[in-house]
Amino acid sequence: MDFHCLRCGNCCRHEGEVRLLDGEAESIAQALGMETADFTDRFTRLREDRRGLLLVDHPDGSCVFLEGTPPSCRIQEAKPRQCRDFPRGWRYEDWDHICAAATPPALIQKEL
Repeated sequence: MDFHCLRCGNCCRHEGEVRLLDGEAESIAQALGMETADFTDRFTRLREDRRGLLLVDHPDGSCVFLEGTPPSCRIQEAKPRQCRDFPRGWRYEDWDHICAAATPPALIQKEL
């Protein structure tokens, strides 16, 4: 799949879980200049199956690290593999209807 992310932030607004792999909490904490324990207390929660950590969301379901206008990932350089792999490694139904890199510009204009 030929895909070049435009960093529109739309995928980061989609409700869902962002699972952290081994070592990712430490990498993100370091990028934020925090101790790992402080990072996990503030920005993660235990997965329902209790087999790892998830990033917490804003109340609207968007990623806690999506901020600003235009939107920007606060942890771009240390973001989890799950985020880096989208949409090549995984995707959700109709992702291509909200992704600026996948949606023809004419369709985006009509929806706005």
